[in-house]
Amino acid sequence: MLIRHARPSDPRPSELTSRALYMDRRRFIAASGASLAAAALPLPASAALDFETTSHGRGLEVSDREDATRYNNFYEFALDKDGPAEKSGDFKPLPWTVRVGGACHKPGVHDYEDLIRTHRLEERIYRFRCVEAWSMVVPWIGVPLADMIARFEPTGAAKYVAFRTLYDPEVMPMQRSGVLDWPYREGLRMDEALHPLTLMVVGMYGEELPNQNGAPLRLIVPWKYGFKSIKSIVSIDFVEDMPQTTWSMSNPREYGFYANVDPEVDHPRWSQARERRLGDGLFTAKRDTLYLNGYADEVAHLYAGMDRMKLF
Repeated sequence: MLIRHARPSDPRPSELTSRALYMDRRRFIAASGASLAAAALPLPASAALDFETTSHGRGLEVSDREDATRYNNFYEFALDKDGPAEKSGDFKPLPWTVRVGGACHKPGVHDYEDLIRTHRLEERIYRFRCVEAWSMVVPWIGVPLADMIARFEPTGAAKYVAFRTLYDPEVMPMQRSGVLDWPYREGLRMDEALHPLTLMVVGMYGEELPNQNGAPLRLIVPWKYGFKSIKSIVSIDFVEDMPQTTWSMSNPREYGFYANVDPEVDHPRWSQARERRLGDGLFTAKRDTLYLNGYADEVAHLYAGMDRMKLF
């Protein structure tokens, strides 16, 4: 018998929505033939249902869908927060392939739908923290990255996982600029990648990922700042040495490889000790930033003995 033990950061579904609404939502999705427990993507339009925004008793509140899909960073399309939603309409995320290589026994080019179809999709409600002192809480749909990695059978030489975003200046206009060294690159240490909280995301709010949120495939590492959660992934490589990452290449003084949410480690130009939840009014008091974004009980052991001030 498989017994799932609750994690300290797990929100209870009955606390996030009324039980009746939650069960009705599940029955509706199952009846449509698109149960998130076994769905093959793309998610059909009939599966799209909004979450009720209610407090779940731990100070969290699911962010408004409009806020979460209109206010984000995707520099490939625009530098302002609203621009990606406005300028990514011509982006066609399907069909899509992901190249897998490096220190693994099963490299190759994988069709997106085949890659996802072989895995169980899960719906998880995670805190998401941007480096610019704002945060949101989003119901993501995805596959534990560890499950996907197991399919490729990395070798003992694989100490890190490196990711890259699509490079297509024809549809991603900011890639024609020199604002960053394109394509966008990110990476995780292998133990971070294999942690059960790390999610390869394909949807949010019961729907496919919108273009501006990283369609069709993005990463979510909920205890790290948002720039680690690379969007529109086209390659995954298993490597022995720490990979170069876009923001640490661009400005290593301000952006480190680990990018752990830490109220004691300020950005050189602003404090990280407090944050504002997306949707709060300008006169709403800021909240205390939680170490590792509230997931310390589950992930702090990964960084035991590390100097938080230097290895940020």
